[in-house]
Amino acid sequence: AVARLAAEQEVENLSGLSPNPEKDIFVVRENRTTCLMAEFAAKFIVPYDVWASNYVDLITEQADIPLPRGAEMKGKCGTNESELELSWLDQAYILKLFFLKEGHNTSRGPEAFWRLSRIQFTYDTSERTYFKDAVSPGKHTASSHRLSALVTPAGKSYECQAQQTISLVSSDHQKSVQLLLSEVRLQPFDITADFVFSEEHKCPVDQREQLEETLPLILGLILGLVIVITLGIYHIHHKLTASQVQIPRDRSQYKHMG
Repeated sequence: AVARLAAEQEVENLSGLSPNPEKDIFVVRENRTTCLMAEFAAKFIVPYDVWASNYVDLITEQADIPLPRGAEMKGKCGTNESELELSWLDQAYILKLFFLKEGHNTSRGPEAFWRLSRIQFTYDTSERTYFKDAVSPGKHTASSHRLSALVTPAGKSYECQAQQTISLVSSDHQKSVQLLLSEVRLQPFDITADFVFSEEHKCPVDQREQLEETLPLILGLILGLVIVITLGIYHIHHKLTASQVQIPRDRSQYKHMG
């Protein structure tokens, strides 16, 4: 049964299809049907300790670790829970994303939504690509705490072009690791067409930016409409007054009227 399940599940890294070299595309398929899709650019900002020049004091350096193309991936789809696991540099770095689908009652009736419920990032400070002379090098795990991110109505995909920052707490002396996500399009449940996202649910930042972009256009259209209406009213009023008999202001001209 385990072998059959493994055979029926497919995972694909399609990052090479993205025109953005920093953006990755991942697909999980079960029973020849797409059940999870994820597109995003990601970077981790990880603080770590090094010795000062006197070899007595500790100072904190910062490693900027991007999620590279070609990362190995695993995935698991479920009715209410899904997972995506990415690893790179011989598993020196492992990112796990956990998704949860749930429902609740509202004034409009029962509603379902999904969210990113947990993040776990494992990193090895003995790896020399991003960590230089770390004190007590070794593996550490940074995790989210009571996370509820990317909240999206069930049946829709999440989309957010703007950069988002999620804080993770590390086992390395409780240091704060920052995960920077951008250009996100993600759907871990209810994909109805193979390799195709469902209707998007835009994040509040993108909605606000879209409003800021369209608001000047809307105001310009309203102003133009007001000007057209004003000119139309003036033109009609001018024609009406021009067709009326003009009464002379000089009373001496009254005798010539009629």
